[in-house]
Amino acid sequence: MTRPGTALRRTLGVRDAVIIGLGSMIGAGVFSALGPAARAAGSGLLPGLTVAALVAYCNATSSARLAARYPASGGTYVYGRERLGAFWGYLAGWAFVVGKTASCAAMALTVGAYVWPEQAHAVAVAAVVALTAVNYGGIQKSAWLTRGIVAVVLAVLASVVAVCLGSGQAAAGRLDVGLSSGAGGVLQAAGLLFFAFAGYARIATLGEEVRDPERTIPRAIPLALGITLVVYASVAVAALAVLGADRLGHTTAPLADAVRAAGVPGLVPVVRVGAAVAALGSLLALILGVSRTTLAMARDGHLPGALAAVHPRFQVPHRAELTVGAVVAVLAAVVDVRGAIGFSSFGVLAYYAVANASAWTLSPAPLSRAVPLVGLVGCATLAFALPAASVVVGAGVLAAGVAAYGARRWWAARPARR
Repeated sequence: MTRPGTALRRTLGVRDAVIIGLGSMIGAGVFSALGPAARAAGSGLLPGLTVAALVAYCNATSSARLAARYPASGGTYVYGRERLGAFWGYLAGWAFVVGKTASCAAMALTVGAYVWPEQAHAVAVAAVVALTAVNYGGIQKSAWLTRGIVAVVLAVLASVVAVCLGSGQAAAGRLDVGLSSGAGGVLQAAGLLFFAFAGYARIATLGEEVRDPERTIPRAIPLALGITLVVYASVAVAALAVLGADRLGHTTAPLADAVRAAGVPGLVPVVRVGAAVAALGSLLALILGVSRTTLAMARDGHLPGALAAVHPRFQVPHRAELTVGAVVAVLAAVVDVRGAIGFSSFGVLAYYAVANASAWTLSPAPLSRAVPLVGLVGCATLAFALPAASVVVGAGVLAAGVAAYGARRWWAARPARR
């Protein structure tokens, strides 16, 4: 329940909600995830993208139905609590906050790597501080900035697709679909690519700041996901057409290498700028989502109650935002980005597994339960298809959260035993 004085202001319409979702999804992932996914799947990259999109669609549909029923900040933390019980809501919130905090650090370091590689950590910390300040000023300012970022990134990606497909180096034969790495490789690629799709959760976690949420959220989530799928498929086809699966799988900057292979090296700096701007967009939206889930968990006592405070002027959870920003800044100063992506994917898939299980309870009708069932099975399958290190670390962190929940419940029950 929202306490008096902690309600947020509803200012976002469908367009703004879609823009925030696009800013989360069309981010740094499209500039970096294609390489690792191609390495895992080989010629099965496009089937892997299809599997990731299918799971994302199921998750988005479940999230949209739940967000329309429960239009409050917190996303699946709220849905799991209301539909499955307090523990499952807590587990979803823990998976989201921890996984996405790691993702925030990864996006910040991506900004640093593209803007000033020699001082990547310093640039990353500066980016976190700057975007935390933007979020502190109010959700509408964040939506305006995200709109500009999305426009720049879409323009850069459109240029990459046009240059690659219009060059003499593009070959349709490189798009041949196969399973050279087997079904396991395709599923691992899907798990890695899912990381880039997961931003539609930001629309749901902002449910308390959306006008007419019962109508706005179910429209905004599928629209944002559909636009993102078209963009990702176009970029993947363009990169494959000029590089092929093998070359694409062994590059750390797939889109820069693609335009270079297409014979337009002058576009490489533009791609680098686009990647940095995209990472900023993802970081902006991620900080928004993590701070809102932190707010919801603080309201329920799972995190310190002081984090539930809402600024009287800007109507934002300012203490949660400052705390999240501080934690991300520290991580960005000390961690390595490479290990964060797989761990974050595991946490996000666990989060959506709870969302689908929650949506399953909304209606007993078999047709209404089909999408949540496919989404739940898909999340579990992709989570355990990730690299072994990501699975072990992710499962360990979730187990630590479960232990903390149990210890808190045990401590709270102690007086009752006396």
